[in-house]
Amino acid sequence: MSTPDAPTPPVVVRTRDELRDALTDWALGAPAPTDRRAVVMTMGALHDGHLALVRRAREEAGPGGQVVVTIFVNPLQFGQGEDLDAYPRDLDADLALLAGVGADVVFAPTPDVVYTDGDPVVRVSAGRIGEVLEGAFRPGHLDGVLTVVLKLIQLTRPDVALFGQKDAQQLLAVRRMTRDLDLPVQVVGVPTVRDDDGMALSSRNAYLSDGERRAALALSRALQTGSAAAASGDGVSAVLASASGILNEASDVVVDYLALVDPDTVDEVPTGHTGPALLLVAARVGTTRLIDNQAVDVVAPAAENEPAGQEETRD
Repeated sequence: MSTPDAPTPPVVVRTRDELRDALTDWALGAPAPTDRRAVVMTMGALHDGHLALVRRAREEAGPGGQVVVTIFVNPLQFGQGEDLDAYPRDLDADLALLAGVGADVVFAPTPDVVYTDGDPVVRVSAGRIGEVLEGAFRPGHLDGVLTVVLKLIQLTRPDVALFGQKDAQQLLAVRRMTRDLDLPVQVVGVPTVRDDDGMALSSRNAYLSDGERRAALALSRALQTGSAAAASGDGVSAVLASASGILNEASDVVVDYLALVDPDTVDEVPTGHTGPALLLVAARVGTTRLIDNQAVDVVAPAAENEPAGQEETRD
């Protein structure tokens, strides 16, 4: 028998009909005009970063709103040779974590529920956003992400969808899709959650040995070093050089890319850029591929910030 303080477990649904019933039941409960439905899309193997998304979703939904968490390992976003079969799956553990953090409904479908006719013939294209950085190293990855995100938006019909800022390029692609395709959903980015040592939380961290985890800390150190260089006024080249220096010193880290990009387009910023930018890194540590990023503000050199002196007056 549950106690008054026991966490409330979410309702678990696995089929489209069960999901439709759960959504309808909430809508028929006469929610207040300010209450909304919020969705958090995950692939399971939940950690504190995911739980931060759910807690934020609870805030966005309102006290009488509905929070839906999807748990689905999407095969479309895994390329050949990637870890689809090995990707960690533990629904019972995920549900235990979700109890009491604000999730009302968990939609945990199998691939045949999401893709009723098998691999979809028509898919969403990420366009040029999907051809650079992650798209260059994982061709088709962002197309697969956007295809499933669009389907899950259609199935869950949320007012707001929450995504982690750690997957910066994915967040940008989702935001662009909602604008370009006029999807009636607000996209909210939630800050990256990090361990005390600075490492960004990721389901793939579980693959790392103790030694590999220590080596992987080079990613967050590189971002911190690059951020400091950006604030010092040394310019774009110094930001990249300082971050690259940290990565080069880590012998067990194989870098896929390190880039300083426009936060709205993921285009690399020019050498003379000042202002907001996003420092992105992707690297392999052992057999595990990790990504991370840091928002930075590239400050103009001190000489450019100082007011011009008065010209010498002459008689």
